[in-house]
Amino acid sequence: MTRAERKHLDRLATFPCAVCGTQPVQIHHPRAAVGMSQRASHFLGIPLCPECHQGQHGIHGDRSAWRLRKMDEWDALARVVEWMELST
Repeated sequence: MTRAERKHLDRLATFPCAVCGTQPVQIHHPRAAVGMSQRASHFLGIPLCPECHQGQHGIHGDRSAWRLRKMDEWDALARVVEWMELST
């Protein structure tokens, strides 16, 4: 991991969950447009609370927490990009 990637991930970790707004967060790497054993760039990371990330109803579960909020990974990533822009 490069210094720039580490700095970006550290900054992402300061934001709340992009789905429900809670903290602490884990960084989710979307799998869209990559192979099964690959992960997206660290620069596409999305801060998610443990439940929205790896919980039963999270992105790696049945995704019902996401569906209730009418969100997908792209919506969450767009929210993070907006937060990043507003915090500079």
